[in-house]
Amino acid sequence: MRKELLQAIRSVHAGGKHLDADVATDIALHLVADAPSEREISVLSLAAQGNSNKQIAAKLGVSEDTIKAHMKAIFAKLGASDRTHAVTIAAKRGLIDL
Repeated sequence: MRKELLQAIRSVHAGGKHLDADVATDIALHLVADAPSEREISVLSLAAQGNSNKQIAAKLGVSEDTIKAHMKAIFAKLGASDRTHAVTIAAKRGLIDL
């Protein structure tokens, strides 16, 4: 434990960063658990192309309310406040192509 602490201090002092392995594992598991589903990615990709909820619903053969539910889930999973923010986050994470 002491050796790990010294290594962390030295790394940070040298301008590096340190993240405890247990914390890193918890973060990775959280990100995977909260990742958008394939269907949500499809919805988000269509939204990124400028489609409205109604247009997305028609293309996917579902109701507009279903698309609204998907968008709400996407916002929650990505921590986004709106469609543009969700598209930006997803693109930065490599979930969708623009």
